[in-house]
Amino acid sequence: MGEFELIERFFKRPARRSPLGVGDDCALLQPAPGMQLAVSTDMLVEGRHFLSTVDPLRLGHKALAVNLSDLAACGASPLAFSLALALPAANEAWLERFSRGLLALADSHGCELVGGDTTQGPLNICITVFGEVPAGGALLRSGARAGDDIYVSGSVGDARLALEVFRGRLSVPAAVFEAARARLEQPTPRLALGMALRGIASAAIDISDGLAGDLGHVLSQSGVGARVDSVSAFGLLASPGIPVDTALDLVLSGGDDYELLFTAPPSASKAVQAAAAASATPITRIGTIHAEPGLQLVDRSGAVLMRRFTSFDHFA
Repeated sequence: MGEFELIERFFKRPARRSPLGVGDDCALLQPAPGMQLAVSTDMLVEGRHFLSTVDPLRLGHKALAVNLSDLAACGASPLAFSLALALPAANEAWLERFSRGLLALADSHGCELVGGDTTQGPLNICITVFGEVPAGGALLRSGARAGDDIYVSGSVGDARLALEVFRGRLSVPAAVFEAARARLEQPTPRLALGMALRGIASAAIDISDGLAGDLGHVLSQSGVGARVDSVSAFGLLASPGIPVDTALDLVLSGGDDYELLFTAPPSASKAVQAAAAASATPITRIGTIHAEPGLQLVDRSGAVLMRRFTSFDHFA
């Protein structure tokens, strides 16, 4: 099977939104009047971002989900995406499952595949996603203000829990591992919540490299600090047998959660809860923004944690 047959069989679909789609040299996108384009690119490399044993269907889902999560963090709605795919070989069974997982998530969010590239090489998936957001209405990392509450969606640390089990560093019951593995391999982009938070949240970011590090980006760009209360009991990490210190590491430094971390003034608390309910997304208030720079982490007793929690860095 050659390159163009591969595209034709697994990725070419009738264009719905773009005048030009897969098969042309360019895709043409036009946001609605009064809207701005929101654009994000993410790359997934085998052995760095995913294990070689992952189900291709789940990998297809995740490849797009991590990009959609960036749109969610900006409060944008999806329009379209392009796919650049390097493959060791044109494995039809692999491609069938990968494209099925990818396009099922795309269809569920009305996000159209409008172009890309394929080549032979080590397995590498690069997606650029396009969304739209009302002009001047995007959620940014730079809007947090002293006194704002800090929230996260869903649960944090579950994906890293699965990775630590894969590595043989932790042992948990089978049901807990399978739930954590699903969170690692098929994250849920919080698009509905992101759009519902437009005009309510003061700042937002998606958690990809660890809660502490990603919150640090918000603090740095907003010129503020924060106090975060104990978050060790999130989700699956509340399971018996997981030490508190380990849970803290997984939550604060783990990454791969693709949940939203956002801030909002206390006066907007009812609106925040309404946005969470309207988007059917659980949220948790975890702390407060302070005027003094720096991140203060506090345990269950109220004592300040002196340990340093770092986020993931590809080149550290």
